[in-house]
Amino acid sequence: MSDIGHTLATIVGENYVSDKKEEAYFYARDPGLMPDHKPDYVVLPKTAGEIQKIVKLANKEKIAIVPMGAGLGLTGLVIPLKGGIVIDMKRMNKIIEVNETARYAIVEGGASQGFLKAYLEKNYPRLRHSLPDAPPAATIAANVMIHGQGRLAQQYGFNSDMVSGLEVVLPSGEIGHIGSSSMSSDWFSKGAPLPDLSGLFLGWFGATGIITKLALRLYPKKKMRDVDIFITDNENLVPDMVFEITHTEMAEDVLIFTQPLPMMFKDNHHVSYYITGDTDEEIEFKRKMIWKALERFIKSKDGGFMSVPPLMKPTLLEMPQRSAARLADVKKGGGFEYSGPIIMVEKYPECSRKLVELSDKYDLAYSGMVRIIGRGHSMMFGFAFTFNRADPDMMERTRKALKEVSDYVLEIGGVFWKPTVNEQRMALERMDPNTRNLMKMIKNNLDPNGIMNPGNWEVN
Repeated sequence: MSDIGHTLATIVGENYVSDKKEEAYFYARDPGLMPDHKPDYVVLPKTAGEIQKIVKLANKEKIAIVPMGAGLGLTGLVIPLKGGIVIDMKRMNKIIEVNETARYAIVEGGASQGFLKAYLEKNYPRLRHSLPDAPPAATIAANVMIHGQGRLAQQYGFNSDMVSGLEVVLPSGEIGHIGSSSMSSDWFSKGAPLPDLSGLFLGWFGATGIITKLALRLYPKKKMRDVDIFITDNENLVPDMVFEITHTEMAEDVLIFTQPLPMMFKDNHHVSYYITGDTDEEIEFKRKMIWKALERFIKSKDGGFMSVPPLMKPTLLEMPQRSAARLADVKKGGGFEYSGPIIMVEKYPECSRKLVELSDKYDLAYSGMVRIIGRGHSMMFGFAFTFNRADPDMMERTRKALKEVSDYVLEIGGVFWKPTVNEQRMALERMDPNTRNLMKMIKNNLDPNGIMNPGNWEVN
């Protein structure tokens, strides 16, 4: 291993490789509940060429590789389960190009969401990207690799749907270009009209390659943005309310939350929707369209609008919105984790009841967080629990509650989002055998030595 450390130093420079215990400690874990496992080395490459050399070295020596963004996924996806080399992408953080008329940006694999947001606000104030509700340090490449959601998910789908090109270092050490960039200098499509090969990499958590560049679609940034909250105490009506709001096509984003604290939120379901426009008239037109769509619930006295206090509105309009993470402060000890399956919107009532049931069973504080995907085509339902990291019993109760969530999700037809290794195994067991065999064929052919983020999407 000392020879490997020396070789890595010749590739990236001595200052950008480490096997020190104190640094390995931080790369051995993420903020969630997954057990830690230390890497043998951490490297910080600067170029795709350096990553190529690292991958070729790992292939030669049969050493595991784990590419890492900011390590904020909570579900252990960048914990080096078999040791090896963690490739920290933070030095590859350039914004290479912004095509204003075609509305896309090309960024390096370590560029962060916050960096792109600030860059666009300064240089292209009429454009924006779909920003996830994650800390600004979260990387764009990691977000699309887990099919992340952002502030435009309700309009356009998952953030991975907004990718318009990839540059990937393959497990062989070769570089591949996906989409129009494979035959043009323009990165306007990740697939059509060519065969869409992006699915070989998106959603695989770095088990099939390392994204070194990607193009991300940008969207018009309206001058004004506002939020309304519609409340009901009947969870069975929430799917109908979401249908009516999304059917108007007036909302930029639709979120739902339910939680017992503070008391003003108890026993209620809050449907928040965001509207944007360039004029007061545009905002009011969209607002009136949605109000009219929800009118029948008001007349039947099944729902009504919540007055949003001026002090509360800036919190709701934050991008990224940090209020979800504040659940970690409900209990002493500052920890929370959530399982966020993708599921049909019609399953909201039973999911919300299951959340309360598990909270009571395991004596945990909870929050239900929902993001609508597309025009109500599906939703992410976040079963979130808060715990004290200094209380092993509480952490174990949280693990048990989340395990029950995993079992329940499969029972009602959901699909795991950014699944833990255990959830990946559960998904593979439930999956159509021919689909599972296809995944196995892809993985074995792309990565015959099994070096890429081993433990993730391993098909036996």
